[in-house]
Amino acid sequence: MENFAQVITALQQGEVIAYPTEAVFGVGCDPDNEQAVMKLLDIKQRPIEKGLILIAADYDQLLPYIDDSQLSPAQRQQIQATWPGPVTWVMPTKANVPPYLTGQFSTIAVRVTDHPLVQRLCREFGKPITSTSANLSGQEPGRTAAEVELQLGHCLPAILQGDTGGRDNPSEIRDAITGNVFRQG
Repeated sequence: MENFAQVITALQQGEVIAYPTEAVFGVGCDPDNEQAVMKLLDIKQRPIEKGLILIAADYDQLLPYIDDSQLSPAQRQQIQATWPGPVTWVMPTKANVPPYLTGQFSTIAVRVTDHPLVQRLCREFGKPITSTSANLSGQEPGRTAAEVELQLGHCLPAILQGDTGGRDNPSEIRDAITGNVFRQG
């Protein structure tokens, strides 16, 4: 049975949650809450320099974070053609996006998901959430709520119950400016 209310409350309270994505479970939090992001990095044992992905219900939710004025119409069209879907794009950021999200980069990785539960989660939360695989760095990502519970359950107040989108590989990651593929999907 889904537990949306519990998950939304946890996000609003600055907690880190887990949720199913297109291929694996992700862990996420409010991208505008630095303490929550630091908690997420600590849980994952992930270096801040790597930066994080933001996952959203629609393109408009990403506009406070990305500077799409740096993209040509052709680049924008290429991005829009893959969304909603399992492609993450690395885009220029707005000047006010904090380094705890971008890491060592002047860009940010963003995705408009096609996973119905995550779309609903972002809509009800009212903005994107951070998205990184639900595992300790170097471990296999969880593909079920039970696997996430085993690996990270002791640090997460809420795991959104549901199934992944059934894809084998995590999202492809591409550069919005050059079109280069950073990670094959």
